[in-house]
Amino acid sequence: MISVVLLGAGNVATHLYKAFSNSETISITQWYNRTRSSISSYANDVAITDTLEDLIEADIYIIAVSDDSIAQLSSDLPFTNRFVVHTSGSVAMHDIDKKNQIGVFYPLQTFSKAADINFSEVPICIEVYEKENLQLLKDLAIAVNCKPHKITTEQRQTLHLAAVFVNNFTNQFYRIGHEICETKNIEFEILHPLIEETAKKIQDMSPFMAQTGPAKRNDKKTIKRQLKLIEKEEHESIYKMLTASIKKTHGVSNFRPRKGQTKTN
Repeated sequence: MISVVLLGAGNVATHLYKAFSNSETISITQWYNRTRSSISSYANDVAITDTLEDLIEADIYIIAVSDDSIAQLSSDLPFTNRFVVHTSGSVAMHDIDKKNQIGVFYPLQTFSKAADINFSEVPICIEVYEKENLQLLKDLAIAVNCKPHKITTEQRQTLHLAAVFVNNFTNQFYRIGHEICETKNIEFEILHPLIEETAKKIQDMSPFMAQTGPAKRNDKKTIKRQLKLIEKEEHESIYKMLTASIKKTHGVSNFRPRKGQTKTN
């Protein structure tokens, strides 16, 4: 049985709690958060505390707080030589105070408290400073039916950067699409099948091969028509920037030869 103390009560911590609770080989011995009310609803199921001095001994202490708070919280821990990990994709492992053994347990997924997650499909990126702790993190990932991936700090931070593009930025595009639909009283749900198919296609082909649309086709009339439809300057700038990026990626030239004219470089 792997004993765990959770530190923090945000989206990641809440989903980790749910996943760990469903495992037969993990024991959540305690849950800490500086605001007790955030975890008070779990008091009947796990020992909770808002006092660091009351933390009890465990195999792993998991810091699941905002990136900017990791270093300070790890420094405030009132013990030494225990195994402390954080769950961030971008924070260096060595931001954890060196008075303890350190590592990273990074679940690569987007988490919202209100949205259910099939944790068995979440990749877990792990990193340790003391090699003897590697197997423990692997066992923790396997205990929630996840595949562990041993990676370096640079690889993890690069993955997080890529995740910002494919998740956070993409979600912002959804928001813009939702806003554009609302201006003409169109139900955004009409776009749901398209969103699902777009995500599904890259399971079987590269994003490069999956690209479609007026920018790739160099369909100037459609691009010009859509630019006229855009009402916000911010949206127009994004449209133009991404159109130019797609054209560059797919080698589309702005020059279209007239009938009987030969294209030259």
